[in-house]
Amino acid sequence: MWIFRFCLFLAVCCCALSQEFDVAIINGRVMDPESGLDAIRSVGVRGGRIAAISQEALSGKAVIDAKGLVVAPGFIDLHSHGQTPENYRFKARDGVTTALELEVGAWPVAAWYGERTGKALVNFGASSGHIPASIAVMHDSGRLLPRDRAAENAPTPEQQREILAHIRQGLSEGALGVGLGIAYVPHDTREQILQVFQTASAGKATCFVHMRNGGPVEPGVIDAIQEVLADAVTSGASLHIVHITSLALAETQLALSMIAGARQHGLDVTTEAYSYTAGMTDLSSAVFNPGWQEHQGGITYKDLQWAATGERLTKESFDRYRRQGGMVAIHSIPEAVVKLAMADPTVVIASDGILEEGKGHPRAAGCYARVLGKYVRDERVLPLMEALRKMSFLPAQRLKLENKGRIRIGADADITVFDPAKVTDKATFENPAQYSEGIPYVLVNGVPVVNGGKLVDNIAPGKGLRRHV
Repeated sequence: MWIFRFCLFLAVCCCALSQEFDVAIINGRVMDPESGLDAIRSVGVRGGRIAAISQEALSGKAVIDAKGLVVAPGFIDLHSHGQTPENYRFKARDGVTTALELEVGAWPVAAWYGERTGKALVNFGASSGHIPASIAVMHDSGRLLPRDRAAENAPTPEQQREILAHIRQGLSEGALGVGLGIAYVPHDTREQILQVFQTASAGKATCFVHMRNGGPVEPGVIDAIQEVLADAVTSGASLHIVHITSLALAETQLALSMIAGARQHGLDVTTEAYSYTAGMTDLSSAVFNPGWQEHQGGITYKDLQWAATGERLTKESFDRYRRQGGMVAIHSIPEAVVKLAMADPTVVIASDGILEEGKGHPRAAGCYARVLGKYVRDERVLPLMEALRKMSFLPAQRLKLENKGRIRIGADADITVFDPAKVTDKATFENPAQYSEGIPYVLVNGVPVVNGGKLVDNIAPGKGLRRHV
């Protein structure tokens, strides 16, 4: 019997090698963070999936010669507020094949997916968002984030019931989890936040949470971590804490140890960070309520940079722009803290990025290339395989995506091909709308969206990712 099976295996392999693939990627250094494969291989793509991984050359209708290049799973961004064609182009050039809006999320969810289906360059998806549900129910004037009624008041019991019903509806429509930005609705009571966790748990969904407070002052980041860990334990919901470095700042080592301890005792909790020393959010949001400087590590107005012009703020310009509303960079994260998160094998890389007409934070365009260029190649903060694991396999695990984040036969052909000697980010705070370099090929569901370092026009192979319970 074993001889028969072996002969059948050989026949299948020979058949695969003799057939022409849709795309053949040859001569590349294939790196798979799931299996640990790191060797020169050819990869054959057929029907949107990886159909062969071979030591022999493969033929295809399209052939990519990846000699001297790394062939890796496409990067999965769990925290991408930019869900527009403009943002998808920058994502693709940064090696991202799946961009997800999980912190703020969406509502109504079905309509959000419908707006992008058949039109997206990369894969997309969203959580069922507590923030957009609160904005809708409380008639807040904010667009992405609350800026008045939901930011200044707790929901009434009736409003809370309606918000939770919206979240449940979003989960029933396939949302990838529950998005929860406690810092942006600071008057929501701890009981009301616990109810959101309980709603997520009942739907067997993960909570993707921007915690209530940051910084070392009390109540600060430690209190905030204790709140969400306790809510996860008592509700049974799994938990993902977003951008740990921008909230914990100098307390990041302690915060990571708390998360690791909770995980060691059986709690399903993960976290993420981006590769920059500045955050960004809307200046009109509750994050800049009185006391904001202490919660941002004691920074001053000059540490805030207005995205629209690149100018550093003063007290006068802060007050003026706060009334207007708009994105501001917050230069508050020590470089040593960024390196700590980059080196930690449990911390997912996620951008928290958004660009609007070329304005925003450079993380929207260069987060992943920056990891590969600055922190892997130049500063050797972490090994290349570990970086790929944090950018592809770990986020796939968080979402239980069995066919993404891997170079494996049968996996979705989301593939990023880059030059480890040349990959670099070009985006800056003054000019964030600059494509990363050194990533000449990117495939989404087997379709090249970046070819020879250039975006491919008039294609939309991205698919909406939905949760299946």
